[in-house]
Amino acid sequence: MSEKISFQVGAGTITIETGNLAKQADGAVTVQLGETILLVAAVAASNAKPGQEFFPLTVDYRERAAAAGKFPGGYFKREGRPSEKEILTCRVIDRPIRPLFPKGWYNEVQVQAILMSADGENDSDILGILGASASLMVSDIPWDGPLGAVRVGRVKGEFIANPTHVQMAESDLDLVYVGNSQDVVMFEGSAKEISDADFNASLRFAQDACAPMIAAQKELAARVGKAKRQIKINVVPEEVLAEAKQLAGDRMVPALLTPGKLAREGAVKAIADEVGKQLVAKFGAEKVTDFVLKDAFYYIQKEAVRGLVLNQNKRLDGRGFSDIRSIVSSTGLIPRAHGSSMFQRGETQAVALATLGTTEDSQEFDSYTGGQNRKQFILHYNFPNFSVGETGRISGPGRREIGHGALAERSLEPMVPLKTFPYAIRVTCEITESNGSSSMASVCSGTLALMDAGVPMIRPVAGISIGICTEHAADGAISDYRLLMDIIGWEDAFCDMDCKIAGTEKGITGFQLDLKLKGIPHKLMEETVEEARKGRLVILAEMAKTLPAPRTELSKYAPRIVTLKINPEKIGALIGPGGKNIKRIVEESGCEVNIEDDGTVNIYSTSEEGMKVARAAVEAISAEIEIDKTYRGRVVSIKEFGAFVEVFPGKDGLVHISELANFRVKQTEDVVKMGDEIWVKCIGIDDKGRVKLSRRAAMDERSKELDAPKA
Repeated sequence: MSEKISFQVGAGTITIETGNLAKQADGAVTVQLGETILLVAAVAASNAKPGQEFFPLTVDYRERAAAAGKFPGGYFKREGRPSEKEILTCRVIDRPIRPLFPKGWYNEVQVQAILMSADGENDSDILGILGASASLMVSDIPWDGPLGAVRVGRVKGEFIANPTHVQMAESDLDLVYVGNSQDVVMFEGSAKEISDADFNASLRFAQDACAPMIAAQKELAARVGKAKRQIKINVVPEEVLAEAKQLAGDRMVPALLTPGKLAREGAVKAIADEVGKQLVAKFGAEKVTDFVLKDAFYYIQKEAVRGLVLNQNKRLDGRGFSDIRSIVSSTGLIPRAHGSSMFQRGETQAVALATLGTTEDSQEFDSYTGGQNRKQFILHYNFPNFSVGETGRISGPGRREIGHGALAERSLEPMVPLKTFPYAIRVTCEITESNGSSSMASVCSGTLALMDAGVPMIRPVAGISIGICTEHAADGAISDYRLLMDIIGWEDAFCDMDCKIAGTEKGITGFQLDLKLKGIPHKLMEETVEEARKGRLVILAEMAKTLPAPRTELSKYAPRIVTLKINPEKIGALIGPGGKNIKRIVEESGCEVNIEDDGTVNIYSTSEEGMKVARAAVEAISAEIEIDKTYRGRVVSIKEFGAFVEVFPGKDGLVHISELANFRVKQTEDVVKMGDEIWVKCIGIDDKGRVKLSRRAAMDERSKELDAPKA
């Protein structure tokens, strides 16, 4: 039986319907806003695979060109591998729903979202989160929802829930927010230096917008009336865990406090290997499987790390809770790169390379849901296995790398003046060493590389990650906590939060929250935002010691740019029939010439001589003959009454026989012949645009210049 529910969020109405499509899935819904419709279906396997040692959740989001009434671009007229937007949408759906599945349940779960209709006004990522929550709610899959999801923009100081693409073009905030009935669950996005106070206000506005979504999902689930299935939770046998704790004894804490990431991991592994052998000897290999050993020691490590933080006020590397690891940075590492930098914070190191190109190098892509379809600023993040001292499969960028790169990209882009600096810009961040928050190191190294390249950034950007370690009361409320500045890898793994916030000295530009908790109160989030502000200012001060401002000169290997403005009516003449003129200019000068519809002409070149040639050619074709100006022209036609002289390509004027010389001329050929180059002065332009030139006036003017006394 079909069930449908609608509710208002901002200016739009969202409708969730179940029971019509994908009825063999464990749970399926369609979510509609405007004419954008998403189908989301959830299925969980009946049993865990033999030997399964983790929770295999797969979230997949795909856009169909048909949803927008289009054909896919390119040769193959079928959608292929997921685009970057699809991958980022998968991640934004995955991150809030993952912590709400039962711990120790290892049945495979797949949540699939398919764009069925796109109206070009409303984006689908928010509907994907909402649809995942609703599909799980109406299913028999155990899951501790529901969740609400909303995009928040701000136009002229006013917050807007689920703004359209037109409204987002005017917005200085792009916040994707997910909340439960009262707390923050996840957020990500970017802003144009929003203040901490306004950012916190945007989170509260978003939380209020989630209320009708949560109420609607609860009502819809009650109408469907599907009971949750009985499940088997995988836990370490109590006797094995107790014996493991006893055998490890008091050695775990000193091992965890060993200085250095690799040394710390080695010390803990030595204890785990030794105790593991003893457990197998006592209980047998059938009972003490690899999974049991791994889970047991994860629990022991987690308990020890949290005990150190909450009970002894100690961190693994000896820092105080508000301390940032030592920072080292440098620029100009790579000679042929247009800009380069290294930024190291503790044992996390990022090397960034900045490349400047023409606007033709901008990335273009299909956009079925509307909004952006071209990127002039790109940041790519790479995380090789050696950065953590491991081996593994070497392939293209995974979802994590794409997500981290997107976070760094949107954190930096608000401070890159693309409108007044008409280059395509690419930053590649290579993580060469990692122990926590490499994405924020990419923001810092990216800033330094851009400034090293001479990109006139509005202000430098830095990023920091804040963690939290919590203790809960019997009712589930947080009873005690510690905020952790600049978390390392194991604090991320064994504690409860990774909140990344990037910005300038004036405000926030990028943010992303990941939680292992079911939610975090807004008051705690305000404290987190303040800690991030303090940390950001410290890092910016350290970066300023290396490079306080953008370099005033571009690298000699970077293309130079000259921007000219021509009459838009002259664009056709500049291009020429079949592109003849522009191709000739490019071939003769070796430059790249980009022409925009408003008459802006950008000339790019690494050669000063080539730049002069291209500029002269563009100006010659697009220039207009002006009265009282003198020009060097070529005789293109001889008449009884005078000569026509071409001043610019395709632009000529008449030198009447009386204006050829300062004496009486009987025949035109007595003074000039076809092909002669002569100086002429424009003495008038009639109503029909016919140009009157004078050789006599030009000769008189040049004679006076030659006779003038030298300074």
